[in-house]
Amino acid sequence: MRIAVVHDYFTQMGGAEKVAEELMRMLPQAVLHSTVALRDCMPPGIADQPVITSWMQNLPRLRQYYRLYFLLYPFAVRSFDLSNYDLVITSSSGYVKGVRTGRDALHVCYCHTPMRWVWGFDSYSERESMGAAQRLLLHGLIAGLRNWDVGAARQPDHFIANSRAVATRILRAYGRHAEVIHPPIDLGRFRMSSEHGDYYLVLARLVSYKRIDLAIEACTLLGRRLLVIGDGPDRARLMGLAGPTVSFLGRLSDSEVEYHAARCRALLFPGEEDFGMAPLEIAAAGRPTIAYRAGGAMETIIDGVTGVFFDQQEPESLAAAIQRFEEFEWSEKVLRSHARSFSVEVFQMRMRTFLSKIGVRLHEDALASVDMEEKTA
Repeated sequence: MRIAVVHDYFTQMGGAEKVAEELMRMLPQAVLHSTVALRDCMPPGIADQPVITSWMQNLPRLRQYYRLYFLLYPFAVRSFDLSNYDLVITSSSGYVKGVRTGRDALHVCYCHTPMRWVWGFDSYSERESMGAAQRLLLHGLIAGLRNWDVGAARQPDHFIANSRAVATRILRAYGRHAEVIHPPIDLGRFRMSSEHGDYYLVLARLVSYKRIDLAIEACTLLGRRLLVIGDGPDRARLMGLAGPTVSFLGRLSDSEVEYHAARCRALLFPGEEDFGMAPLEIAAAGRPTIAYRAGGAMETIIDGVTGVFFDQQEPESLAAAIQRFEEFEWSEKVLRSHARSFSVEVFQMRMRTFLSKIGVRLHEDALASVDMEEKTA
């Protein structure tokens, strides 16, 4: 069977890119495609693999302007020639669900979310502090892109959603039903530690919708130490909000992230995420999460067992949750066990079961597997 895996774009490192990596590990004979690919923004497991890119790869100053080229991606997606593939799996939070495949091919879209900036443009533009003129100009363009997106959503034969929250959005936006298969968590990467620090942790790209400002303001209000790991366009604004107990560490190596994850008091997770891998990665290290009660967090955090929730996206609400959290005792073994139900092995098993259910028959030598987490951790 000839298989293509098509990812939107490798321009940043996040959960979607890790899913693309795992799909390629699971199907090692697949050919990887992406509209653009910056090698240093690809997960380590596939950074050296060949990737077929579109003509957008040659656009000037791509690293700086890839967001501004948003109207070009639909044309880039339609330029892929996938006519020779029997199975096409798209990893999409944007455009590649609209690829055209051969008449007899099966197209499965693993959807991380319908386009966030298209279907939630009003709230997105407010967070990005756009002026009235800019919003008016973009509003017409976004309306056209939304119409394109609805048409593109007719291309896949099947949808997979990364959470029940995203499955609901897919139904609302596209009128399509989606199977829910949670993304894979690399448990072997994280270890529990007998040493614990006195700091809270943020582990995220610094972009406005993740609401890192709430974590900074809450910890400043309480005088709690906060380490912010990650970088992004919102960093300068966030640093302006920070008090003396908040430190920005930028992007760190995997080993440094793992060190801080295993020793933090808790992860702060103040945004509404489509799924959010970080709380489960932190749980794999035996540490809990304090999260906003919305989105994928409601599927990955058990209140009072693996973390606590807060209900209003206000610094005071998060501060109260931190104080409530500090009254609990947390079991590292329970946290690790909870993360195990979202492991790479579970993801592979559920993907294979789904593909089999829709009639895909893969030879055993076309599949790669991982050892059970207990053997590698």
